[in-house]
Amino acid sequence: MTTATKLAPAPRWDLESIFPGGSASPEYKKHREQTANDIAKAEKMLAALPADYLSGADQWVEFALLLQSIAEDLELTISFAGCLTSQNVDDTKADAITGEGYVQYSEWEKLAVRFDAMAKELDDSVWEQFVTREELKGMGFFLSERREIAKSKMDVELESLALDLGVNGLHAWNQIYDKMAGELKVDFEHNGSSETLSLGQLATKFSDPDRSVRAKAFELMTEAWKSRADLAAMTLNSLVGFRLSLYKNRKWDTIMKEPLTATRMEEATLDTMWDVIQKNTAKLKPYIDAKKKLLGIDKYRWYDEFAPCGAADKLYSFEEAGAFIVEKTRSFSDHMADFFRMALDKRWVEAENRPGKRGGAFCTGTGKLRQSRVFMTYSGTYENLLTLAHELGHAYHSYVLKDRPNFATYYPMNLAETASIFAETMVTDAAYKATDNPAEKLMLLEQKLQNAYVLFCDIQSRYLFERAFYPERQKGIVSKDRLNELMIEAQKKSYGELLDESGHHPLFWCSKLHFYISDLPMYNFPYTFGFLFAGGVYDRAQKEGAVFADKYRALLADTGSMRTEELASKHLGVDLTKPDFWTDAVTRAVADVDEFVKLANEA
Repeated sequence: MTTATKLAPAPRWDLESIFPGGSASPEYKKHREQTANDIAKAEKMLAALPADYLSGADQWVEFALLLQSIAEDLELTISFAGCLTSQNVDDTKADAITGEGYVQYSEWEKLAVRFDAMAKELDDSVWEQFVTREELKGMGFFLSERREIAKSKMDVELESLALDLGVNGLHAWNQIYDKMAGELKVDFEHNGSSETLSLGQLATKFSDPDRSVRAKAFELMTEAWKSRADLAAMTLNSLVGFRLSLYKNRKWDTIMKEPLTATRMEEATLDTMWDVIQKNTAKLKPYIDAKKKLLGIDKYRWYDEFAPCGAADKLYSFEEAGAFIVEKTRSFSDHMADFFRMALDKRWVEAENRPGKRGGAFCTGTGKLRQSRVFMTYSGTYENLLTLAHELGHAYHSYVLKDRPNFATYYPMNLAETASIFAETMVTDAAYKATDNPAEKLMLLEQKLQNAYVLFCDIQSRYLFERAFYPERQKGIVSKDRLNELMIEAQKKSYGELLDESGHHPLFWCSKLHFYISDLPMYNFPYTFGFLFAGGVYDRAQKEGAVFADKYRALLADTGSMRTEELASKHLGVDLTKPDFWTDAVTRAVADVDEFVKLANEA
């Protein structure tokens, strides 16, 4: 691999083949205008749709197909604008197009809600006639799911009103938080120099090997959020208050109905997963103790979570990283490896390290084009290589679904990480086997165990916090001081002895943007589910070898057409409501503790 400090520039992605000219593209403008025309057409079709399916069967089918077509076009509108603003944060025209796209999506959702209301009035036998029409093949699960959800909602007029109010209510609180967080800046002084950092930039300091740097970053972040804690508390109370009012009017008797519906899971599955994790989290203690020894500390605090262990001196050029990923996946699946090669060769990946880009990484779809685009910033580190594998895994998931109807490609968030974590794990294991360097081995094991620590403890603390906060919010406004208390209580329960009491993060509720995401409540447990579920799938691949490749592809293909428990039963033969699968998954996640301790003691 490359050892020089200067790497060849990583590639830019190809967006011109989608709409030449970016946000100023005439073709892109025409696409958005056609989508608006189709929405107007759908409005007229819905108004003329007979309430009785048997009186207008073909009209019902035509409307459902148009609804699906518009959804695909909206995906392209919004995802392309997202690509443009990610590659250039100053593309204000693309920002405006994003807003335009979400307004159109709101109009689409109102059409879908009205159609759902008509669907729920049909007898089950008549509905079955509709969803089994040949033209709707593959769409039945999605349409029937929406029909069932509609039965538990308010009348269509009230649901449409809720959608309208959400734009300037529920989602507005999310936007206010994003703006508040984005405007916070700190002056970071170190080694005689000072720099002004955003909180996003400050967060990178938590992986600095110098503990004084990590501690200083935590102190500055805490002080910054203390200055906005009143506003953050108001925002969180208002956002959750909006949801609770909606739940009350829908006569939902549990705050978990919406997140469980969105993730197509049973509560028994979720409860069993957390129960197994709580019983086994202490198995990470030898890892934490060994890490404390490596870091030369006696008390493990929140800001030590991402402190590095081991080292990797190699730098991978982008071409080398891509070749490594393709090579290490080919032994399992030619189909997957060939796709990765194609995506790289067709420049579906934006990786150049340049100013003006947003942070982070993502994979996005392109509607009817059935392509993906991956966004990241590549600087040659092993972590970059891993990010590339992760995002290409997402793209592969979409590729497996490319021949399914659009409505059969909407997999829930808890299953969304299956292919990405699978690819990431495969590459990590391959890298571990390929090196004899103890420091590099230590770094790789640290990456794996750190994931388990974060997903078992950090994510669980978020879940426990929200489960405690919602009931208190039902009784009235919850003060910032009480929010701090709830956060500490959640951290004590989830981390246990792994985190020193002096190292809790009481303002985590304030600083973590996931609590303020308005699209989906409880934006936490799907991460842990996805980590363990993907681990279970990967374990099956390890045991069965290349013969599992076709089964793996079949599993991914069904993620948009089944409930989670049904998917696991069909493709893995396991019952997710029972502890067996989760016990095995957690055991695998902590299996490297002994080897990490051994390497740490030898370091």
